[in-house]
Amino acid sequence: MAATDDRSKPAHESIYGVVARIPRGCVATYGQVALLAGLPRSARQVGLALRELPDSRPIPWHRVVNASGTISPRADPVGEQIQRALLEHEGVRVDGRGRVALRMHQWKARS
Repeated sequence: MAATDDRSKPAHESIYGVVARIPRGCVATYGQVALLAGLPRSARQVGLALRELPDSRPIPWHRVVNASGTISPRADPVGEQIQRALLEHEGVRVDGRGRVALRMHQWKARS
């Protein structure tokens, strides 16, 4: 894993701050997190920040899904299985294709 560039540290911290606010049983999209973090049109940066999240940080990364409400595929499918299990443990229904009903579970955040 590549080391985080010093310039991206403030952006990552903003992203982590938003993700930490997502309530149990809710999800947010990568784009929604980016917007709330003051980084509009930076959904990929959210994904990068979450990939680089240290295991020691208690940030609920599993509550972030893609724009269609789907758990994003990974090179190692174990990560997808973990995310699904964590979401289901919180009462979030995930269908057979790894999709969450955003109408039901999407976080209605106040900026």
